[in-house]
Amino acid sequence: MVDSIIPKPKRVDGQITGLAGELFVAAELLKRGIQTSITFGNAKAIDLLAYNPDTGRSFTVQVKAIRKKNVFPIAHNKINRAHTYVFVVLNKPGEAVQYFIVPGTTLEEDPDRFTHWFTDPKFPGFNWRVLQDLGHEDAWHVFSEQA
Repeated sequence: MVDSIIPKPKRVDGQITGLAGELFVAAELLKRGIQTSITFGNAKAIDLLAYNPDTGRSFTVQVKAIRKKNVFPIAHNKINRAHTYVFVVLNKPGEAVQYFIVPGTTLEEDPDRFTHWFTDPKFPGFNWRVLQDLGHEDAWHVFSEQA
């Protein structure tokens, strides 16, 4: 009878997903000439530090990663307007990673734009498609704009 038991799929480690997202974002920023440093460690307030030498602007970057197209769990009351948020859909191996870049000011000042779930007290967040529909996909220009 033991042979007939089907094992449950292995649960993905959230820390691995988060680290993968941070590394992908760091690589994309470096590819675009943005000096980038990863802040390793648990319970950290900032995932990446970035500096654009062309504009002289520095950025504190918060990365939120999910493995497949789903909901980004993030609460509106946890947003820091000084951060730049990069939402990452890792997708399956062999599929392109998707990036959605949103300034913290945009997330903080207009939460309804990201659906009422963003301010939901029980399970706050929003679907990746909201970011796509609002034009935030591959918005890397955020890191090149003047202050």
